[in-house]
Amino acid sequence: MFRNVDLHVPLRTGARARRLTAATATDIREQVRRLDEQYDRVPSTALIPDAGQHLGQISFLGAHARRSYVRRELHAAEAEAATLMGQLVWDASRRDHDTAVAYFDQAVHAAQERGDKAAEGLALLRKSFVALYGWRDPKAGLGLTKQTASTAVGASQVLTGLAMLHTAEAHAMLGDRRDCEQALQAAGAQFGRIQPGDPAIDLFSPSQPGRLAGSCYLFLHDAKGAADILEETAQALQDQSKSQAVILGNLALAYIRLGALDAAVARLNLAIDVTERNRGGGGMTIICSAGRQLRRWRDRPEVQDVSDRIMALMAA
Repeated sequence: MFRNVDLHVPLRTGARARRLTAATATDIREQVRRLDEQYDRVPSTALIPDAGQHLGQISFLGAHARRSYVRRELHAAEAEAATLMGQLVWDASRRDHDTAVAYFDQAVHAAQERGDKAAEGLALLRKSFVALYGWRDPKAGLGLTKQTASTAVGASQVLTGLAMLHTAEAHAMLGDRRDCEQALQAAGAQFGRIQPGDPAIDLFSPSQPGRLAGSCYLFLHDAKGAADILEETAQALQDQSKSQAVILGNLALAYIRLGALDAAVARLNLAIDVTERNRGGGGMTIICSAGRQLRRWRDRPEVQDVSDRIMALMAA
């Protein structure tokens, strides 16, 4: 649905395009990175037009570039822009899986053309999210997270560690606790060796191991273990980000399963507060799931209130 976005690509003659240098590609790449920095706090729908415009500019310039160093820089810019575009499209819709995957595949190809294993690994990791949370196919997701880890190993310990975290989650979805916990430990080992120069250093957050471990234990039907981890993680992360909404939503689910209604409603209201600001698709999905699981208490006023807030959130 987002492939037809008006890119507003500036018109240039072929001769003028051929005179553009690697600095032009670098400038576009920097603009893409600025958009990416806004992702966690800005609704994805607000970023899609600019991201699409930049990707269109890159494609236009790539058709005219002759010098190899310019093409290399354009491949780098294309990998970053296509990865971001896929991320934005999927976050905005949570249903348009095919379009998101097409962007991620475009990013993988561009990264391979440049020989950038970190960029290739990031696109594969984003593609694995679609398999895990969109297709709800943990076997396909597991294959992609393992491919991500093998691609990123030696290029980025951040990406390798993140791939192992989501490998753990895929195992948890499949009900395999032993392999899940082994993958969590492997991820921790990777994170313990992160160097400041890691090309994906900006993707790492100390809250990620707790967020994913909590999710794993929810899938393994260990609500108490999940609640303990997620409560500690939630206390440490209070930045109004899309990740915070996911943590709070999962924490609400854990408390629902423990029968702790007051705690569940309190965390769910906080998750809604955050999601009202950033409109994160992941947070919305979990909030709706928690709302459905609260139905056994639907006669309670606090549950009616939070259900009304969920309806308003989805209608906005």
